[in-house]
Amino acid sequence: MLDRRNFIGAITIPAAFAGLAALAPTISYARTRAIVDELASTPGTPGELAGDEDFWSRIALAFTIDRSVINLNNGGVSPSPLFVQEAMKRHLDFSNTTPPPVSLWRILEPQKETVRERLARAWGVDPEEIAITRNSSESLQICQLGIDLKAGDEIMACTQDYGRMLTTFKQRARREGLTFNQFKLPIPCEDDAEILRLYEKAITPKTRLILMSHIINITGQILPVKKICDLARSKNGGIPVVVDGAHALAHFQFKLSDLGCDYYGVSLHKWLFAPHGTGLLYVRRDKIKGLWPMQPSEEKLDTDIRKFEEIGTHPAANTLAIAEALAFHAGIGPERKFARLV
Repeated sequence: MLDRRNFIGAITIPAAFAGLAALAPTISYARTRAIVDELASTPGTPGELAGDEDFWSRIALAFTIDRSVINLNNGGVSPSPLFVQEAMKRHLDFSNTTPPPVSLWRILEPQKETVRERLARAWGVDPEEIAITRNSSESLQICQLGIDLKAGDEIMACTQDYGRMLTTFKQRARREGLTFNQFKLPIPCEDDAEILRLYEKAITPKTRLILMSHIINITGQILPVKKICDLARSKNGGIPVVVDGAHALAHFQFKLSDLGCDYYGVSLHKWLFAPHGTGLLYVRRDKIKGLWPMQPSEEKLDTDIRKFEEIGTHPAANTLAIAEALAFHAGIGPERKFARLV
């Protein structure tokens, strides 16, 4: 159940700036709270509510998508609920009605830390292990390109991994003289033991980095991430695994801390319904120093998760409106959401 104190802390403003009318709580906050409270207090088990069309019609009304259209691709980019859009617009308006060096860097940017804490709490990890990025591709490419390798090393993925990530590995292989081992994972292949056997068979003495998907984007199949991470950790002195969670986070209930992975990248504009252009990168704390960011950062940030957010001038509005999406997700309830989807 959503904690009111946590909810308020995620979307209200620092007391130091309470006098700024542009940042005062608006109708977006009131609407969010009302909808979230109503959804969270609806009685019934996930199974009972899965077929309750009245419950899900109230959720549908939170979106502004054209009712004459049936959207069958929420997994690519999902629309955001109205109050998420309103929150983003409110922050964007403020960015342009107050001098940006003040609005962006002194007022809005510090509020990102509350969003970071909420994301970490929701998925069971340390806030200092969560970077807020722009999408899955950025998160995963930081890992695919930022782990030190040398000519002759082997990088590995299966045939069902996402095309952009395979392209990333292919380019790195061409550029640095690496070997790209892309092995076949059959469709369907729903036996975890068989999947594990195929991954183990594909690993060679030269394998130094593995990419895998949490959910296959082609079929929706959930792969046994923890088992594969445990396997990789036992090979070649410990092979790092980069997990593509683009379709997993907020799709079904799990904790990042339970997966045993070192790196996990995801888009938040898919199943969390956050603003377009928002993503998350999880890096286990003891792995941060050894992972190079795609854009250079100062040496003093070597062990700081924020080095992966050093992308130059960027809007704060997208990031801060993630808070409303988190509240909406919690109000629906992850277990209810998954029961409806299956």
